[in-house]
Amino acid sequence: MVGGGQLARMTHEAGIPLGIRFKLLSDTPQDSAAQVVSEVVVGDYRDLDTLRAFARGCDVITFDHEHVPTEHLRALEADGIPVRPGPDALVHAQDKGVMRAKLSEIGVPCPRHRIVADPADAAAFAAEVGGFPVILKTVRGGYDGKGVWVVRSEADAAEPFRAGVPVLAEEKVDFVRELAANIVRSPHGQAVAYPVVESIQVAGVCDTVIAPAPDLSEKLAGEAQQLALRIAAELGVVGHLAVELFETADGRILVNELAMRPHNSGHWTQDGAITSQFANHVRAVLDLPLGDPRPRATWTVMSNVLGGDYPDMYQAYLHCMARDPQLKIHMYGKDVKPGRKVGHVNTYGDDLADVRERARHAADYLRGTITE
Repeated sequence: MVGGGQLARMTHEAGIPLGIRFKLLSDTPQDSAAQVVSEVVVGDYRDLDTLRAFARGCDVITFDHEHVPTEHLRALEADGIPVRPGPDALVHAQDKGVMRAKLSEIGVPCPRHRIVADPADAAAFAAEVGGFPVILKTVRGGYDGKGVWVVRSEADAAEPFRAGVPVLAEEKVDFVRELAANIVRSPHGQAVAYPVVESIQVAGVCDTVIAPAPDLSEKLAGEAQQLALRIAAELGVVGHLAVELFETADGRILVNELAMRPHNSGHWTQDGAITSQFANHVRAVLDLPLGDPRPRATWTVMSNVLGGDYPDMYQAYLHCMARDPQLKIHMYGKDVKPGRKVGHVNTYGDDLADVRERARHAADYLRGTITE
């Protein structure tokens, strides 16, 4: 697995019961997954020689992130090493311009968009879609709100162009909430779909996920799942695909982003689904039969734990575990820094208000926002 973050850590955990041996290419020995995987290579995934040396002897390569250069992945395939998802699929998660062009070509509903050359061109696009504000995104490298700007004037649009990379302009969608459709697809085309979830963002970072999305009609939920399955088939995705969606006031869904790896909107599946996203991703990249994605409980809520005032989480565990014996805590082994994702909690049950309150209390207590 290329990348040593928490997604690799939790994917490795899911492979342990199957006796899967993981080899990890990590930026540092302190990375989240590098702390728990036995065979770790420390190196730069952007260096082709390093990547090739790492891949030797591996049965299959998969990823913790989308940032490995596309041409490097093609070189690995030319060397005879299976790469899952492959470069022809993964480029649609790496490059937002390529993604938008392909989704438009196959008739997937998206916000209005185009590549813009400079602030004046961004202003012209804004006029085409009804005026400012509009969204500007660097086509590569953004995540968790980074590389994304809400711009309200031509003067406000200067910052995104300073990096010297292509910039994608999108209309600012008047949506009522964000949803996510998570699916997993194997090399021979078997696919499973998890319940569509509501994803609540705070300052561009996922804060809470509710599974399934409350008050979502069966019709729209089915449309979202079918859309995700169609995207996966059209793009040739192998492994986990998260399709982030906008739900509009008039009952439509628009595709916002794609991620071809386990995803924050699927962390609830660790404790709330019969087979987690991590276990199914492992099965898919090894071309094993996929597991049942159905939920175990009526409601499951995931809340991210962001770094705050508690550098030592163990004291906070005493309170959280005693208060809620059903609480599931997943920490990533990261140094605590303000605003950094250091873990998440999962709660489940039949009463949504109660399940949400338990998740919020635990996440806030672990962060130090509350102390009782």
